[in-house]
Amino acid sequence: MKKAFFILFAILIISKIQAQDITGKWNGILDVQGTQLKLVFNINKTDNGISATMDSPDQGATGIPTTSANFDNPVLKITIANIKMEYEGKLENDNTIKGTFKQAGMTLPLNLTKKAVEKAKIVRPQEPVKPYSYYSEDVSFLNSKEQITLAGTLTLPQKEGNFPVVVLISGSGPQNRDEELLGHKPFLILSDYLTKNGIGVLRYDDRGTAESKGDFKSATSQDFASDVEAAVAYLKTRKEVNKDKIGLMGHSEGGIIAPMVAAQSKDINYIVLLAGTGIKGDELLGMQMKLIAKASGESDSDIEMSQKISKKVFEMVNKAQNTETLKSELTDYLLKTIKENPEAKPKEMSAEDFVKIQVTTFTSPWMQYFLKYNPATTLEKVKCPVLAVNGAKDLQVPSQVNLDAIKKSLEKAGNKNVTTIEFPNLNHLFQECTTGSPDEYAKIEQTFSPTALKEISDWVLKQVK
Repeated sequence: MKKAFFILFAILIISKIQAQDITGKWNGILDVQGTQLKLVFNINKTDNGISATMDSPDQGATGIPTTSANFDNPVLKITIANIKMEYEGKLENDNTIKGTFKQAGMTLPLNLTKKAVEKAKIVRPQEPVKPYSYYSEDVSFLNSKEQITLAGTLTLPQKEGNFPVVVLISGSGPQNRDEELLGHKPFLILSDYLTKNGIGVLRYDDRGTAESKGDFKSATSQDFASDVEAAVAYLKTRKEVNKDKIGLMGHSEGGIIAPMVAAQSKDINYIVLLAGTGIKGDELLGMQMKLIAKASGESDSDIEMSQKISKKVFEMVNKAQNTETLKSELTDYLLKTIKENPEAKPKEMSAEDFVKIQVTTFTSPWMQYFLKYNPATTLEKVKCPVLAVNGAKDLQVPSQVNLDAIKKSLEKAGNKNVTTIEFPNLNHLFQECTTGSPDEYAKIEQTFSPTALKEISDWVLKQVK
């Protein structure tokens, strides 16, 4: 009798699962290193089973076709081959799907429901709340060299008057005017603080990002420098801007770009380098990879192997005269290397897919330029006042070696107004941190250290007296 009861119970459970409908709109939130991304799978019945499309509302993408969609009760499998994406989940009794999302070597949990989903509210206590105590205007300006219209925000202490203004220059990767990443908006915080202290700020979306036009993928740091030049030219048309007190403030890659513009223009009153670089790109990237790997707990042997492979890749890029030839040479080298060292790639990826991603990355116009570029050659031509600041726990732009290199190059230029500051316990984003690892960025509530904000603002105020 007891056995019969359990059989009956099992039949009821199975019947309940089978009765659930897999078709419809399934919603989920993917958490990628602290950034929450809404995903939607739209599943329909067909004569042969099911079909599906995917939406990524936060990226403005809808109706993305899938390569395959299969439901073998209770398991749902969906693939999108061209973006190397796989999803596999199990339909549960409560009409949810619990599963995993795989892409580019990452495996992340992704649970789906037919109910509406909301992102978890991220606490960022430093973010200013409207209405602001100062004047803020959305603006656009033209890069006439490349006929690209850029969109941004100009904030001024007051609507009427004549003020010093600084242009903010973002770090690597497509950034909006707030330099938004991992739930933080450092440029919004920086802009708010500076404007409240009497310094106007122009910040803008990178070309091809948010409301700015143009192509981001084909651009190099030199191209982004022309966008900064356009920003400065625009400021000179505004009656509220003191044309003799225009400065540049660049974070990370922006710290490479600011000197490029300052070295060529007499319109720049001063520059501020926030975690700017003073050493050649390939040397910097090698150090960055090693420090982050160590902080992530990778073994010394794995780090040594990775450094050896990276060094060879960098050498090939530095010597390359032709991108297509470089792609072929890198592909051959990396396939051979992985064959000899299978542990050099993520287990979830095929050697071909992994190599393709690496080759695409290292042959992009931006990466080739970055690896070959030495900031010292430009810093040696900068004559205006310079503030270079960094966090002692920065693993992306190691502090001391870069601050020393920046100072040495500026002294070679005969520049007498140079200030360097290393802030203890701050990371690449100028957050108070524990290890400095990028894994911490999203978890830290603070966006920008108040101590660093004050030091930066005080120094700028001295330059624009």
